[in-house]
Amino acid sequence: MYPNMPPPPVRRAGAREWLGLALLALPTVLLSMDITVLYLALPHLDVDLGPSSTEVLWIIDIYGFLIAGFLVTMGTLGDRIGRRRLLVIGAIGFTAASVVAAYATSPEMLIAARALLGVFGATLMPSTLALISNMFADSKQRAQAIAVWAACFSSGFAIGPLVGGALLEIFWWGSVFLLAVPVMGLLVLAAPFVLPEYKAPTTSRLDLVSVVLSLAGVVPIIWGIKELADDGMHWPPAAAIVAGLVFGTWFVMRQRRLAEPLFDIRLFSDRAFSTAVAALLIGVGVVGGVYLFITQFLQMVKGLEPFEAGLWMLPPAVALMITAGAAPTLIRWIRPGFLVAGGMLVSSSGYVLLLQLDPEDSVLLLTAALGVMFAGLGPVFALGTDIIVGAAPPARSGSAAAMSETAMEFGISLGIAVLGSVGAAVYRAEMDETMPAGVPSEAAEAAGETLPGAMAVAHGSPPEVGGTLTDSAFAAFTEGLHTTSIVCGITVGAFALLSFVLLRNVRTQAQRDAAAAQQPGYTHVG
Repeated sequence: MYPNMPPPPVRRAGAREWLGLALLALPTVLLSMDITVLYLALPHLDVDLGPSSTEVLWIIDIYGFLIAGFLVTMGTLGDRIGRRRLLVIGAIGFTAASVVAAYATSPEMLIAARALLGVFGATLMPSTLALISNMFADSKQRAQAIAVWAACFSSGFAIGPLVGGALLEIFWWGSVFLLAVPVMGLLVLAAPFVLPEYKAPTTSRLDLVSVVLSLAGVVPIIWGIKELADDGMHWPPAAAIVAGLVFGTWFVMRQRRLAEPLFDIRLFSDRAFSTAVAALLIGVGVVGGVYLFITQFLQMVKGLEPFEAGLWMLPPAVALMITAGAAPTLIRWIRPGFLVAGGMLVSSSGYVLLLQLDPEDSVLLLTAALGVMFAGLGPVFALGTDIIVGAAPPARSGSAAAMSETAMEFGISLGIAVLGSVGAAVYRAEMDETMPAGVPSEAAEAAGETLPGAMAVAHGSPPEVGGTLTDSAFAAFTEGLHTTSIVCGITVGAFALLSFVLLRNVRTQAQRDAAAAQQPGYTHVG
């Protein structure tokens, strides 16, 4: 081939591929929604199963732990045994585990079912994204498809409380798990007809040592971060984080030596790839951290029911879907560095809006602030994911897809841990100064730790004391939200500048293909 010749033409996706994308969107929304939907069911679940406080934590966390731990392994496994095959196997397993969870008769049974949901969930996420890279060979169409995928994944977090609240008003707590049955059933039945199969041309076996090391590196770090966020600094979570870092380093060193590694570490030498991973980690992290405060503000400070709170969270989710969907169109004229940096700057202005929030303000201000934050992050999610998947060769797209989702999982954990600790510290400091007289010392200690603790003490106190305590707790919590917003705004704004510097000369594959199309002799296959 002559050096100045344009690249060979690629076939554009047709109706079957777009129908396949619609099919893949269903489990994508379900899996991200499954992370938040359970929070609303906990009070109902507590009445039926009576779990201890430790068991409640495991019921909530084990799902995310095992998804994060198995993502890289399952992404590579799909590359080797077939991405559609792994997707169908995961869907069947996820459905069975969901039924077990819905009809669990003990906390231990529910924990085991949630663990299986995490393992099978890890097979689904990288498979959906990797299949998109197979179905949409045309870079422009692939960018549009990934934008749809990113919007579905991100909006699932916001839709979870809305759907969960609606189900809990009609059915029992197990109904939140049975959502998976029709969705996964449709996926299993339709996949052979609308989804292609792809298997990387490799004959090597999966390196089981690398699988163990990836689990040992990821799970202890995420567990340790969550524990530090809940209970402050103490040695077990700190030791877990150190152990995870040791195993993670061992994992990286082993991948460098293997001819066919579980994950190709060399991808990080691509500046666009590493910057996109960091953008997803930071973008999801700051939103995940402040999201925790926003949901508590809506339900505890403003006194909204879960379903009503979910309705107020819906407009920001729509804003994210719109801007993520618009990213492939905007990228025709705007380079990624400008669009990613601009999106993060818009998102940072949402945190500035949160600084205006007071306990007496309308919920509309909070929704508007969250809408601006989500709208700015839509292009970041869409372009970041496209850059990550596009940087990997086709045989490694499942592994690259797993890396993008691992970055999101780490981002959520880091955001909740770091920002949760910042907000909690501000709350405690404010309550130390404004604790009303007349609150017994033991009750004052509980009220000074968390907003739920303060509300419990206020409900059991005389009206004049309870009212003053409630006002103080609301003000302290809002001050913690303000401080957290400052940290988020500065972090996102700083990374906006950094991403502009690192990505200013980067072009997406769609932009490179568009430039090649302008050369004489280029023919596009329809």
